[in-house]
Amino acid sequence: MTADSIYQPIRPEMAQVERKLNEVASTAPGDIVELLRYVLKGGGKRLRPALTLLAARFYEYNVDLLIPTAAATEVLHTATLVHDDTVDESDLRRGRTTINHLWGNSNAILLGDYLFAASARMTAETGNVRVIKLFSETLMKICSGEIQESLNPYNKSREVYYTAIGNKTASLLSAATESGAILSGAPEDVVQCLRDYGHNLGMAFQIVDDILDFTGRKETLGKPVASDMARGVFTLPVILLLEKSDSPIHDILDKDKQKGIQLLMEMIQRSSVIEECYEVVQGFCQQARLCLEHLPRNSAHDALTELVDYVTERKN
Repeated sequence: MTADSIYQPIRPEMAQVERKLNEVASTAPGDIVELLRYVLKGGGKRLRPALTLLAARFYEYNVDLLIPTAAATEVLHTATLVHDDTVDESDLRRGRTTINHLWGNSNAILLGDYLFAASARMTAETGNVRVIKLFSETLMKICSGEIQESLNPYNKSREVYYTAIGNKTASLLSAATESGAILSGAPEDVVQCLRDYGHNLGMAFQIVDDILDFTGRKETLGKPVASDMARGVFTLPVILLLEKSDSPIHDILDKDKQKGIQLLMEMIQRSSVIEECYEVVQGFCQQARLCLEHLPRNSAHDALTELVDYVTERKN
């Protein structure tokens, strides 16, 4: 199962989204065209625009409204990645050198700002105040999640972790599905169902991402393994491990970060926490499936169901 095969019902529209993304670069001032083309062609699963389109296929499917909105979700996502890499001083993203490493931190920050503005402009093309407000609120959530994570280094609380990833990751997937439902003229109960589907899918997606940070390989992930721990972020595998251990890991990390990271990696590999994390993922996936139960059965319903399975099976 691949993302591309799941997107079959919306393949023509996904091609239109790509053309819309190309416009962001081609219509930009000359000096930043190269940077925009580089970052917008950086790979990725295009999950967020796909969710917008699939969520809209249950009622009125207005492509003129949906294409700019779907593209806006991808541009907003890309902007957050550019800023994340700059804050984290990352060298790699999806196996490619990051914008901040190639063109410097100042240019990366400004490019991210430009992408935020481009996303807002495309959202405004819908003329739908509710969708415009939703995107603004989502950006606020993403920023608050990043700040919360920064202010709570080596956090050991599940609640704080869930809140952070809910804001950082799940909020944008939720906005993608909610905006698609709104623009299709779906009844309010369906809008809420699709919003909740996006939230639960996003939570599962991020936890799998955090699992892969320990079980994946640099070549597959496109970034160094254990990158979260290296910047002081404890994700679910570490949090579950520390709930069972009285190891003085904080003292070790303070004295020798590399030694502490290696110790945590070994402890996780010897424990059952990865399996326990996947159990948490399955819980969110089950909630996502339940959100689809009362929706009409069509190809979009099948694709959204398959996406839930895809989340747990992916390797990057």
